[in-house]
Amino acid sequence: MTEYLKITSRQNPRVKEALKLRQRRDRDKSGLTLLEGYRELTRAREYGLVMKECFFCPAMFLGTNEYALLEQLAAAGVAVYEVADHILTQLAYRDRPEGLIATAVMRRHGLADLPVVPQGFYLVCETVEKPGNLGSILRSADAAGVDGMILCDKGTDLYNPNVIRASTGALFSVPLAETSSAEALAWLQANHIAVLAATPHTDTIFTEVDMTRGVAVVVGREQTGLTDYWMNRADLKVVIPMLGKIDSLNVATATTILLYEGARQRQWRRPAWSKGSVVP
Repeated sequence: MTEYLKITSRQNPRVKEALKLRQRRDRDKSGLTLLEGYRELTRAREYGLVMKECFFCPAMFLGTNEYALLEQLAAAGVAVYEVADHILTQLAYRDRPEGLIATAVMRRHGLADLPVVPQGFYLVCETVEKPGNLGSILRSADAAGVDGMILCDKGTDLYNPNVIRASTGALFSVPLAETSSAEALAWLQANHIAVLAATPHTDTIFTEVDMTRGVAVVVGREQTGLTDYWMNRADLKVVIPMLGKIDSLNVATATTILLYEGARQRQWRRPAWSKGSVVP
């Protein structure tokens, strides 16, 4: 195995610069973010995200595949450093770090980057504020095979390491755009994509609408749901039945239910961007 430069001090300049990326202002200033974990780094590499540095601690590895990944990163010009466990722990967001953390260039996504698919299947997230929810929604969007996802009037940083962690790397696979609600709606209308919104104020169950047409599932903030801007412009309004005492679902759970109904109606069609699973 290749021997890499070892870092044992938290005062090392490379470590200090990486630690700054835990703060949003430093991510925005540098254009870099932190990636953590084998799956996340592997998927980022497969989908062409540019990584600058990788810090690793062999004692924390969960298996042996990590060594091959390090060789691939080094061959691609990534600066690879072996670090002491206390350094990796300080860099990590996870309670149980997996021994791999990288710095990577954040991509900026616009509506021009979204594929226009006839009878396409899209997801719109309006002001989703919790990183864990946004990451989980990205994971569901990948799993259900949406053609693209639009983040409107964002309430959280798309490249927050907690978003990346919760998405398990789906952030890198799903075609994305960040824009305003007005621009998103204009794009959907121009491409003949109907807006579907969930609300308790309808008798139409979500399984009773046609989701094989061009459609965008639109979801909103955890506490308050969609704003009137989207609700008043929805072409399809559906309800997810609540059969117990609780009257609402977590936004990530509700999104998953709606997306999988769309995937079922579309007979589990894979989107063009999908390459299947990249990690066993």
